[in-house]
Amino acid sequence: MIAGKVGACSEGFLPLQPMRCLVLLFLFAARAGIAQPPPGYYDSAQGLTGEALRAALSDIISPHSVLANSQLWAAFARTDRRPDGSVWDMYSDVPGGSSPYVYQFVIDQCGVYDSEGDCFNREHTFPVSWFNDAAPMSTDLHHIYPADAWVNQQRGSWPYGIVTAPAWTSQNGGKRGPCSLPGCSGTVFEPINAFKGDLARAHLYMLTRYMTEGASWPGPVLNAGSWLPWVESILLAWHTQDPVSQKETARNDSVFVIQGNRNPYIDHPEWVQSIWGPEAGVEEIAGSRSLWYADGALHSSAAWPMDVNVRDAAGRLVRSARIHAAGQPLPMPLPQGLYFVEAGGTETLRFRFIAQ
Repeated sequence: MIAGKVGACSEGFLPLQPMRCLVLLFLFAARAGIAQPPPGYYDSAQGLTGEALRAALSDIISPHSVLANSQLWAAFARTDRRPDGSVWDMYSDVPGGSSPYVYQFVIDQCGVYDSEGDCFNREHTFPVSWFNDAAPMSTDLHHIYPADAWVNQQRGSWPYGIVTAPAWTSQNGGKRGPCSLPGCSGTVFEPINAFKGDLARAHLYMLTRYMTEGASWPGPVLNAGSWLPWVESILLAWHTQDPVSQKETARNDSVFVIQGNRNPYIDHPEWVQSIWGPEAGVEEIAGSRSLWYADGALHSSAAWPMDVNVRDAAGRLVRSARIHAAGQPLPMPLPQGLYFVEAGGTETLRFRFIAQ
C-alpha cells in the first residue's frame, strides 16, 4: 500500500465525510480565484531597504496557517500540479524537453523506493536538520515541494552550490559533488538552471519569514541568522539568472490560498537586491554593530580579544587577524569593494571601503 494515501476526499486537507468534503472543495474553489497580493498587503514595506525592509516583510508574512505534515500531500495537488494534471517535480522536469518519468498524484506517492523514478515524496529544500525539524518551518509550503524520492535522498541535507566534478548526476541533470565555489568546501547539490531561482527565493523566504528564529538555527549555510558570504553570493546570482516564472507566480498564489501568506521575493523580485544586494543597508548594518571600518582600519568596541576573518563579496578570504583590545584599531588597507567581516564566530559586519 502507498503510504499516506487518502480516501474519498483525496483533494482536501483532512479525511472528511462526503458532505463536508464537498463543502471544503467548494470553499477552496471559490478562493482559488484569488491571485496576486490583495491591495495594501505590502504597504508597510514600501520605501524601506536593508534589514528594515526584511523586518517589515517578516511582520507581513507572519504568522501563517500551519498545516499538519499529512496535509502536505493534498496541498501539492493544488500547488504543484502541471496543466495535464501530473506532479510538477523540479528534480525530474526537463523544461522544453521530455522528462525521464512523470508522476501522478496519490498513486505515485511514496512508498518504498530503491531507484530514481520509483515514486515522489516531500522535499524540504531548506532541510529540516537546519532548523531542528521544528514547527511551523517543517510544514511551510513555501520551501517544500514534491520531488523524486531517490533524488531527494541523494541531495540529502547538503547545501545548494556549484558542482563541476559530480559524484552523482540525476536523469534531468541535477548534480551532487564537491563544491567548486570560492569560500565553499564539502559536498553540495546543484539543481538544473531552470529552477535555481525558484530554490534561491525559497531560501530567502526562510530567512525572512523566520527572521528571529533563524538566529539560532544550526544550518551549515548560516552564521547567527545570516548567510555565509558564498551562500549569499550564489543565492543572489541564481535569483538574477533565473527570473520569476509563471509557474512560480501561480504556486505563490496557491500557497497563499492555503497558508494565508506569500513569498515576497516572487511578488517583488527587486526586494532581493534591496535587502541583500551589494549596496543594501551597508551603513545601517555597519553602524549597528560593535565593529566598524574607518581610515583604513577595523575598529571594535568589544572589551575582549576578537579573531576576525575578512572576505570579499565572492566569499574569498582576504585577511585573518586578531583585535586584541577595545579601542585598538587593526590596520587593514583594502582596495575599493564590498567586504564581510566574521568576528568571533558570532557576528558578521558588512562594509564598503571606497579608495581615496
